Amino acid sequence: MLYAIFCYNSEQVVGAWSAEKDKEVMAHHSAVERNLAEVGKVGPVVRLMPTTTATTVRAGREPSVVDGPFAETKEQLLGFYVVDCATLEEVIDIAGQLAHEPGAMEIRPIMHFSDLSKGAKAATGNAQASERTEPSAATRK
Repeated sequence: MLYAIFCYNSEQVVGAWSAEKDKEVMAHHSAVERNLAEVGKVGPVVRLMPTTTATTVRAGREPSVVDGPFAETKEQLLGFYVVDCATLEEVIDIAGQLAHEPGAMEIRPIMHFSDLSKGAKAATGNAQASERTEPSAATRK
């Protein structure tokens, strides 16, 4: 089953890290990514730009475009991983390896995954965590 692991933390805290601390955290994440890649369990990994670079488009009678993030929150979405795991427990273990204080990792099963940018076939996951889907082209070696 494909899962998304959303990485949340305070942009103020992360933005205040020294270049050395940021490099250390990213090296740790890269090591986890390499381990997952070796066993064919990692798909796209994304580190997002700060919310100050965000643009929000709201639906309505006429679409509204607003500079900035969707909501004011204490923690912001900083990035995400797509992983291919047999069980929720396996994903929880991976999220635990990625977690850094004071941040949080949110796990959600992926209902649908498509990567047509590389001519890959769309892989459709089932929202029930008990069912296993074939890995998408992005998660295959």
